[in-house]
Amino acid sequence: MDDTLSALLINCTLKPSPSGSSTHVLGEQVLNALAEHGVTADRIRAVDHDIRPGVQADMGDGDQWPSLRERVLAADILVFATPTWMGQHSSVAQRVLERLDAELSETDEQGRPTLFDKVALAVIVGNEDGAHHIAAILFQSLNDVGFTIPAQGSIYWNGEAMGSTDYKDLDETPEKVAQTITTAAANAAHLARMLKEQAYPKA
Repeated sequence: MDDTLSALLINCTLKPSPSGSSTHVLGEQVLNALAEHGVTADRIRAVDHDIRPGVQADMGDGDQWPSLRERVLAADILVFATPTWMGQHSSVAQRVLERLDAELSETDEQGRPTLFDKVALAVIVGNEDGAHHIAAILFQSLNDVGFTIPAQGSIYWNGEAMGSTDYKDLDETPEKVAQTITTAAANAAHLARMLKEQAYPKA
């Protein structure tokens, strides 16, 4: 059995490339931690792409989600990263979740939902509270479409409310954040490897 794993970071910042992004910084730290477990990485900054509104796999007329969807399906681990705005996940993150909803009606060659055997992590960053609320939404939504969530599968940083310091401005990674990244990455790689070796059964 090939034990090579791959991860896809979907960065749901509101800032298009090449603007600096705290969501990018924390997401990359998670990818670096996954790399220590032999996980290769791919990256999408969702706002850079024309992802049409809707809940179908292909909304037509220039929709770029179908090509992005192929990258989701190719990855063993999804790192879903969003900033916090007004205590909520970003509108870009909501758009991606809505497009993933199409997978509820898609099946693989064995007749199982397409996202079974894949693992998801939630990454949340912002200068306000809301991380636990957002993690709960992401966990439910991603699990509902087929992803499995590992133990302690959310990584977040909340700066001072209405403060001027962003995560990307920090001189070093806070100890607790670093510990969480290490644990979440190890658990995600472990779970993804287990699911790759022994997939969920067909219902």
